[in-house]
Amino acid sequence: MSEQAPNEARVIPLRRAAVRPAAVRPGTTRPPSERPAPARPSTAPATAAPTTAPPAAAPREPLWRDLVGDVLRRERLAQERTLKDVADAARISMPYLSEVERGRKEASSEVLAAAAHALGLGLGDLLTLVQGELTRVTSRRVPPSGRGRSGSSYDGLCLAA
Repeated sequence: MSEQAPNEARVIPLRRAAVRPAAVRPGTTRPPSERPAPARPSTAPATAAPTTAPPAAAPREPLWRDLVGDVLRRERLAQERTLKDVADAARISMPYLSEVERGRKEASSEVLAAAAHALGLGLGDLLTLVQGELTRVTSRRVPPSGRGRSGSSYDGLCLAA
């Protein structure tokens, strides 16, 4: 008679795990290889000049897909409609519309037009709302004298193909 194999599987990793800082959940511990090194006492003389903090990175411009998704979701919720209802009316899949609303997908103009029409908006109306959102978001970060305005009060949107 042959011996039975133990009831354990041997796991062979296909590739090395990526080294990245993992968020530690309460109640879990990191393996010793991933623990940060203990802080060492400073050997710098006490008369050293104080270090300055590195300059803050410039704030990122918002992505168009994020703004479009925010506007679509805001309009859908304002109409108290479900994702399924709007996706069915627009004849696009519910998971895809969800990804568009979350800014995960760059929707084509046809998909945007279908979603806008399902919400009772035209494509131009949707783009106008997105442009207003872009202006609102970026105006919080840009000084009033910035961007070299020519003094014109025109606040428009220009799209080029």
